[in-house]
Amino acid sequence: MTPVRPLTHDLFRNVLEAVGQQLTAVRITDLREGIFYAELVFASGVEVSARPSDAIALALRTGTPIYGSDGVLDEAGIAIPDEQEDEVERFREFLDQISPEDFGSSNQ
Repeated sequence: MTPVRPLTHDLFRNVLEAVGQQLTAVRITDLREGIFYAELVFASGVEVSARPSDAIALALRTGTPIYGSDGVLDEAGIAIPDEQEDEVERFREFLDQISPEDFGSSNQ
């Protein structure tokens, strides 16, 4: 569903394109007292503090890489055992091969 007017993150992406500025990285920089912090990094070298949720939403819309600091990953990261990674990969392969039609019609 496409809204009639751009949503905030889409608007910001459009503004970046209009002024010729490129977002080159999103960094999740810190985790203090349960609050995550992030920075938007632009091609010009400018860095802007941002809420991680906004930064990630913008990164997804612009195809910008997202990086987490080692400290944040050490504190908040979740290690996935190898056997779980195999299961996740099998599930991804399953999803690649199915379509909504495989589930039948909701009108039945």
